[in-house]
Amino acid sequence: MPLNDCKIIELPKIMDQRGNLTFVEGGRHIPFDIKRVYYLYDVPGGASRAAHGHRALSQLMISMSGSFDVTLDDGYGKKTFHLNRSYYGLYIPPMIWRDLDNFSSGAVCMVLASDFYEESDYFRDYQSFLTTAREGSV
Repeated sequence: MPLNDCKIIELPKIMDQRGNLTFVEGGRHIPFDIKRVYYLYDVPGGASRAAHGHRALSQLMISMSGSFDVTLDDGYGKKTFHLNRSYYGLYIPPMIWRDLDNFSSGAVCMVLASDFYEESDYFRDYQSFLTTAREGSV
């Protein structure tokens, strides 16, 4: 899928004087059912995360607290998103390489994934990802 399929999705936000509430429903707000949720936190200053791609997995990344940058790469171009609102999620379809950096102090990145963890779905080597992405075969 091309880089243009990556997009910010505005999630429902219920505002209340006692505090706001945001929710995500798989298949309704995002184009997949949620099978796994994980989060990154306590990322040291200057550190980066991710540096991988997925063959078939779709994800939604949300900054639950603080901020960070997500650079996406489809093998032909790159695009960077700055995530800093808990009611915005970044949709990432399969065959997109991702790098996360520029984490603020206290940042928490929550990821909703379309499938369970499966190591064989990962591209850990950028050159291997590029070759597969440019051949159009997974």
